Amino acid sequence: MNKRYRIKKSSEIDAIFKIRKSKGNAYFLIYKTQDESQEHFRFALTIGRKYGNAVERNLAKRRIRMIVHNQREALAKNASFIIVVRPASKPLSYQEMDANLRQLFKKSMLLTETKHD
Repeated sequence: MNKRYRIKKSSEIDAIFKIRKSKGNAYFLIYKTQDESQEHFRFALTIGRKYGNAVERNLAKRRIRMIVHNQREALAKNASFIIVVRPASKPLSYQEMDANLRQLFKKSMLLTETKHD
């Protein structure tokens, strides 16, 4: 995933959290906002220490980045969103993570079209 799609500044992340537009399930939570001036979507990941050690957290982040990468054509162009990973998602396989995140993208209206890889 190209770094231009990532939100890095803590001020931008705080601004998205302040808007409080969120959708979630047992495994993930998505905070989102819309910005018409953006040319592509941007996202950030957050995962707490309760999830596991650094190796486990990094594996989860790599998997989620790959899921977002595979969905990049279908995601809304003007969206900025934060994916919060809950500790309950730890036992999920990649396919289960993918299915849960796709469902959450649809629920939060981040998908502009359905894309199947």
